[in-house]
Amino acid sequence: MTAQPKTMAYGEGQISYHEMGEGEPLFMLHGSGPGVTAWMNFGGNLPVFAEHYHCIAPDLPGYGGSTGIPGDPIGEAAKAVLHMMDQMGIGSAYLLGNSYGAMVAARFAADYPDRIRKMVTIGGIGVPLFSTFPYEGIARLSEFVENPTREQIVAWLRSMVYDPAIVTEELIETRLATASEPAAQETNKRMYSRAVLDAIAGAMRGPDAVQGFAHFPKIQAPTLMTWGRDDRVNPLDIALLPMRLIPNCELHVFPRCGHWAMIEQKDAFEQVVLGFLQRD
Repeated sequence: MTAQPKTMAYGEGQISYHEMGEGEPLFMLHGSGPGVTAWMNFGGNLPVFAEHYHCIAPDLPGYGGSTGIPGDPIGEAAKAVLHMMDQMGIGSAYLLGNSYGAMVAARFAADYPDRIRKMVTIGGIGVPLFSTFPYEGIARLSEFVENPTREQIVAWLRSMVYDPAIVTEELIETRLATASEPAAQETNKRMYSRAVLDAIAGAMRGPDAVQGFAHFPKIQAPTLMTWGRDDRVNPLDIALLPMRLIPNCELHVFPRCGHWAMIEQKDAFEQVVLGFLQRD
């Protein structure tokens, strides 16, 4: 059952978020794609982390119950997290981000180093060294954005996981219903249309490719990158460059795991992340 979210005014719209637990603040930032929300990504993990932390899991702008805003999706989402912290009187926090949420956390860590304590990423930030772009899961996502059918969303969901049994009929129908909302469609087009992916691929080959990872050395917060060994959305090789460039960074790889380590390897993921966050 989905918990009832809270809302906070932001600009001309709002931010929707789930809040649970007490203690030091931990922001949990979801990934992107059709039908995603904070609860979809972290609903199963929130009770565990809430035993130790004050957990805040927002729907990032344009997703779930949060209003979309123009501009760079990653940079604007990082500003939204900063706004939440300011409104909630939080000086600094731990940030945990999945995929797109990891990119948001990394941008936040580089831009607002005094506001982050530690950062955890799940199959997110990186640069392809051996894999071609777009990766399989990203290509399936783009196909759904261009042709939003049930068949396409099933193909995308199956590329997300190691064990196809995770892709249940309930998951398919829930994701499809949420992804069909006009605001969600607009957000996905801004990030994953064929034209956008072609532009990203071109930038990766161009003289300004370094801009895609120039912020990594600016991340001073202790960082744990977690990855599924069998991730077909963001292949493991893209973790190598940020692991080298982020000054205080470590990497944990889960076997028999795709893009959703927090779901596919739930217990192991929670143990690894809690150990890292609680380490002095």
